[in-house]
Amino acid sequence: MENREEPGDRSDRGDRRGAVRGLARDRHGLPAEGQGAVPRSLRLKVAGSAAALVAGLLIGGCAYLSEKQAELIFRPSKDAWRGYSAERYPFEEHWVPIGEGQKLHAWYLKGDRADAPVVLYLHGARWNLTGSVTRIDRWRQLGFAVFAVDYRGFGKSADVAPTEAYAYEDAQAAYDYMANAYPNRKHFIVGHSLGGAIATELAMRRPDASGLVLEATFTSVRDMISESSWGFLPVGLILTQEFNTLAKLPEVKVPVLITHGTRDSIVPYSMGERLFEAVKSPKRFIKVEGAGHHNLSGAAFEEYRQALQELFKLKG
Repeated sequence: MENREEPGDRSDRGDRRGAVRGLARDRHGLPAEGQGAVPRSLRLKVAGSAAALVAGLLIGGCAYLSEKQAELIFRPSKDAWRGYSAERYPFEEHWVPIGEGQKLHAWYLKGDRADAPVVLYLHGARWNLTGSVTRIDRWRQLGFAVFAVDYRGFGKSADVAPTEAYAYEDAQAAYDYMANAYPNRKHFIVGHSLGGAIATELAMRRPDASGLVLEATFTSVRDMISESSWGFLPVGLILTQEFNTLAKLPEVKVPVLITHGTRDSIVPYSMGERLFEAVKSPKRFIKVEGAGHHNLSGAAFEEYRQALQELFKLKG
């Protein structure tokens, strides 16, 4: 059921290498997950080295630590995805001011109806907008217009290293720009993977939004590290980029749709269930049997359509 059009579908591991596996590999030079078990003696040795690293980093300063963590979590790409074709997808280009002369690059894809509700699409790690073209177009097929944005550090957006705080600011600026550019319509927030964590923060800041959709989203970066084969390392002691979706969802007031594939090898399916349990506002959950990390809306297109219409009270 994997959609080969979309980046990362062959292995379904692109984001985890960025957010979790890359974190351990780059710091300790050890084999990545799936390349063999780590002997106990080596585990103890690495744990000791990590403890020394913790002390050194705490002494060395938090700014550098945050920057390096964000780099490993986001893994921002400036280059276009090899499968992207500008001719195939007629996006309008927009530039969202973000302060200090910086701008975010955004796309707008018109809906089939002039009064179509508008989705703010927030992508995940590693790939820029070009890597999400098929998912963006699928939201148009579901009856929406789409406003999609690259965070700082991605694509044509300001060449500034992304961080958790910057990503939240970027999403808020993009939402406000979208709402002003396309008034008198319903405005929804959609986040895929890491973008889901960013979308949740935005939904807290913008309770006037019409709804929130989380696709293949993790509970927190800390939980992702614990779920990996490097969970024994004391990385949590120096973690500054939390992206704690689970803690924020109970504060979200808008209706929430959560979708997750049962064969997601990047973000465990159980995380989607935990997120759904945490939601206090009106909610729906789509369990996409056999789907991986990247192809949820394609594999469950009709389930999406029905859930969106029922939960968000949309026209058929």
